[in-house]
Amino acid sequence: MEYLYVAVWLVLYAVLAVLGLPLAARLFRHVPGRGPGFALPLSLLVSTLVAHWVGQFSFGLGTVVVAVAVLLSLSAATAFDLAALRERRLVLASGFDVDRRAVADTAVVFVVAFAFLLSIRAVDPAVHAAGGEKFLDFGLLKALLRADALPPEDFWFAGEPVQYYYGGHLLTVLLAMLTDTPARFAYNLSLAGFYAMLVTATFDLAGSVASSRGGARRPAGLLSAFFVGLASNLVTGGRVALTLLPEPVRRPLAGLIAAETTQYSPDELLAGTDSFSYWTASRVIEGTINEFPFFAWLNGDLHGHMMGTPFLLLGAALAFAYFETPQSERPLRRTLLFVALPALGGLQLVLDTWSFPSLFGVAALALVFAPARPETLLPDRVASAVRYSDDDDLLPAQAGRLVVAVGLVAVAGVVGAALGAPFLLTGASGREVALLGPANRSGLGALLLVHGAFVAGFAAYLLSRLAEGDTWLLAAAVVGVVVVAVGQGMAAVALILPLLVFGWVALAFDRDVGFETVLVVAGAGLVLLVEFLYVNEQAGPLRMNTVFKTYIQVWVLWATALGPALTLLLARPLPTRIRRAVSATDGSTATDGGTETGDRAGADGGTGANAETKSSPVRASEAATATARTLALGLTLCLVVSTGFYAPLALGNHFEGAGEPTLDATQFAETDHPKEAKAIAWLDEKPSRPTLLSAPGTYHYPNAESGSYPYPPGRYGWNSNPASTLTGIPTVAGWGHEIGYRGFDTYIHRVEQVDAAFTDDAALVDVLREYDVRYVWVGPAERERYGETSVGDVSGVSVAYRTETVTIYEVDRDELPGSGGS
Repeated sequence: MEYLYVAVWLVLYAVLAVLGLPLAARLFRHVPGRGPGFALPLSLLVSTLVAHWVGQFSFGLGTVVVAVAVLLSLSAATAFDLAALRERRLVLASGFDVDRRAVADTAVVFVVAFAFLLSIRAVDPAVHAAGGEKFLDFGLLKALLRADALPPEDFWFAGEPVQYYYGGHLLTVLLAMLTDTPARFAYNLSLAGFYAMLVTATFDLAGSVASSRGGARRPAGLLSAFFVGLASNLVTGGRVALTLLPEPVRRPLAGLIAAETTQYSPDELLAGTDSFSYWTASRVIEGTINEFPFFAWLNGDLHGHMMGTPFLLLGAALAFAYFETPQSERPLRRTLLFVALPALGGLQLVLDTWSFPSLFGVAALALVFAPARPETLLPDRVASAVRYSDDDDLLPAQAGRLVVAVGLVAVAGVVGAALGAPFLLTGASGREVALLGPANRSGLGALLLVHGAFVAGFAAYLLSRLAEGDTWLLAAAVVGVVVVAVGQGMAAVALILPLLVFGWVALAFDRDVGFETVLVVAGAGLVLLVEFLYVNEQAGPLRMNTVFKTYIQVWVLWATALGPALTLLLARPLPTRIRRAVSATDGSTATDGGTETGDRAGADGGTGANAETKSSPVRASEAATATARTLALGLTLCLVVSTGFYAPLALGNHFEGAGEPTLDATQFAETDHPKEAKAIAWLDEKPSRPTLLSAPGTYHYPNAESGSYPYPPGRYGWNSNPASTLTGIPTVAGWGHEIGYRGFDTYIHRVEQVDAAFTDDAALVDVLREYDVRYVWVGPAERERYGETSVGDVSGVSVAYRTETVTIYEVDRDELPGSGGS
């Protein structure tokens, strides 16, 4: 049966991708390949956004039908001639075309990535609470499946809507409804689908960026797919490298690294792979989480920051499409900026609110650096009032473009926020932005471990693109920045700001760079931003969650840029100034692909008769090119190898001792907690959303007045409200995560009510009435917290189901003490 679900979901993904192909072909008609890797995300964008709006009034199978109908209509209207359709004739619309080779490539990448992730999940499919947010994620799926309107009721805070971005879970539920798949299988099938979408989108966008600049599409796409889907930071590779060094060198170096990161002891680092843990590689910068995509999917959460990544890349692809669209095609550029991007923004608010600003930030950079002038998008009368010229000096011209671009993107952002208004008004909880003090900023060593591979690759690429005048100017500026930054304890400024500056200048001066450098600048901006600002919230100390949710975006953007950058570096390894000098010396014609002489030299290898007729400058230029290409190839191999150690080690541990494979996310409950699992299964069969009363999953927190700890600590494990989590049935006060959503006082008030209810009969009756409780759960967690209770002695409360460890009581509200006639 599980294999049938796999086949059905693959077919559904294929159908949705086919429906999205006309949309992709239209939006990306100036992009090499026409964007087949974004066909599936586009279909899911349309259907999920429609379902989110319709679901505000009524959510169920009818909502799914409406969403699919809108997608079908939009796909048909894009693919076919509307006049012919009215006459009941199927005629393809003028200009509609797809790149069949690109479609085949992306289909293969998707299927391979989907199967790969499914094989990983099949040996550890459980949604256990330890080591992640799986309880939260699975609970959201179950709550949505019980919802009759959106947003769903919070399964950890009965009577109130979910205050968490649930768009990816909504998308999963739509697919589950279309395929009639239970949530326990839909969880892992959807997780594999999001991973495959991310890898495929990276492959397609990276390949298209390289191809647009005369590079090799497949190598660029495959390199980026590796960096986003399998690569890790330099922690694991660094451990391996340390073991290869002589003892007098490696121990002091290990001590230096340990002092910089504060997360590892020298002995741990020197232990190499013997102390390997898949978990610790994501905890490098003190007080933060530094996830990379492969870690996230190996860990197996179905979390918003993961599910939003394919759509973040869809936003980058829309920006790239704008970047490539000629200035004469103003209608298409307006569609990309004011229709497609806001629609995506509206969905991204519900998918992963953290990446909403990044969508529009990348778009703003695309407007600044695109060949088409941004003011041409404005009405003619307004455009004529914009006074700046590209012939001005760099700063005035860039400032003019930047002001117009930010203004246009701000309008698109407002439209996007309006499309996401149902979530903003009912589901989103407010947060404040705070300044980060110098003592909490990242150290240079930790930054190098996390970002070092990207920095090395981009630095080599950008230096090869700069002209002679740029180099001296920027070198002087960078040296000054580094000296000041290190002296002020701003390691990120010293390491990352040069990338941003070099990238910006290369784009502004048109130095043989393209959209890959836009992504470099965007990622650098995000890294620098979280060194000075963070979102003040309850999800972790200081900026832990800010770095966590931002760095995954940086990784995705930079991994997508690194493939084209390395591919183009291999094709044109010499700096621009040297290539121009060679061109002037040998009289050949400079091209984007190098010089004609250099290209011929690569073809004949510089041997035979041709070599005899070549001048010394030409031979010297060929030797320089060969040396530079060898160095570029060595850098590429070094980056792949150094970031590639993690995956085989982590997978080896993951598959070691694997049992019978399954995709059932809740089978672990039947195996590890069989008596409670029976009671959960009984409860799960109850329709609608009856309210449950169970022990809160409180954290260990101090009493505000006495400083004592009046409640036992909440367990980040099975006892974190399994009944409400695995059924979606709301409990009065659930896991302590609600502090972050509701605030400390609001959550604690409910905790105190629930505690009183389990220890005092009068308080129990009050709680049962106030929250219209239908079932009371008394299991191991309740007995540990309260001892033996007298719940069953209250009139109107009777045993409905019992196992050896769990008793479920049913409440008859009319029979409770104090009811009319009692």
